[in-house]
Amino acid sequence: MSDKHDPDCIFCKIVAREIPAAVIFEDGRLLAFCDAFPAGEGHALVVPKAHHENLFELPVELVKAVSAGAQRLALAQRKALEPDGLIQTQFNGKAAGQTVFHYHVHCIPRWAGTELILHGREQASPETLQAVAEKIRAVLD
Repeated sequence: MSDKHDPDCIFCKIVAREIPAAVIFEDGRLLAFCDAFPAGEGHALVVPKAHHENLFELPVELVKAVSAGAQRLALAQRKALEPDGLIQTQFNGKAAGQTVFHYHVHCIPRWAGTELILHGREQASPETLQAVAEKIRAVLD
């Protein structure tokens, strides 16, 4: 695995534990944690620990690892939170809506009848994020 790191990247700082996060799981290549500005309950991200700006730069072995990590997260979200569905999304480049330039996949649980909100609008409390992370962690396979 590459140990690429961008000292100015917020996700690299989270990976390095320089900034706290509600971590759900990690392994040697990946970190999954709750989005601090969630689009709904359980909104979480999967990121490679190595810094790669977007899909165009991500080595294929990390594409596979992140995809498998996103599925692992989604299955745990479904078990823990019982949503009616789940949005999985990923942005590449400013024109596509990417705001943090470290490759990441969003897994956003959805419930029928709830309004879809954009993430990045309101920050959740650290206590709320830790509670939902614990709920999801408790059912990880």
